[in-house]
Amino acid sequence: MSLPEKIKTIKHYSEFKLKEKGSLFLSICQPVQTEEEALNFLTKVRKQYYNATHHCYSYKFQNGNFKYSDDGEPNGTAGIRIYNAQNHFEVTNLIIVVVRYFGGTKLGVGPLGKAYYDSAIECLNNSVIEQKELFHKIELSYDFTLSKTVHHFISKFKLIISKNDFDIRPKMVCLVRPSSENEFTSEIIAASQNKIVITKTGEFCYITLDSI
Repeated sequence: MSLPEKIKTIKHYSEFKLKEKGSLFLSICQPVQTEEEALNFLTKVRKQYYNATHHCYSYKFQNGNFKYSDDGEPNGTAGIRIYNAQNHFEVTNLIIVVVRYFGGTKLGVGPLGKAYYDSAIECLNNSVIEQKELFHKIELSYDFTLSKTVHHFISKFKLIISKNDFDIRPKMVCLVRPSSENEFTSEIIAASQNKIVITKTGEFCYITLDSI
């Protein structure tokens, strides 16, 4: 599955509290990169709010993977509502946990679902949402005499240098946009008469656009 070239996500942790007929809904947003990170954060929240009635959640990633849970609430009232709130903002690479302390009064299915949705929505409203762009990691290996050529094409295609090693042959790790990766490779190899070795690492990362 191809990854999206741009995503929207939250910049940092945020939370929001909602009270409904005595029940307290604490919605917590956290950016995460992997399912392991999401589950570790969920465990942390469960330990911190160990005496809460429910710990409902939803997480979603740029590759389309997602998961949500009602954690004992009536089916369809919590997890899917939190997931819908994420989709409303078109954000990914994050987990939202809504912690509920039951106040003694049952809300009913409709109002309960609305409380979970509103809590997650307001938590995202309080978050800083940023757009990130996909970059592939590639490695360049070349002779010192080709340094000027390498930097020319790095500048032309707006690559980002993430690592520079100087050994017998210089080695460089660069970040390149998928849309220009093939053209960059073709032009720099032609200009160097096939003397620059380019290795595709298979790794990728997302970078905030305004930080470039």
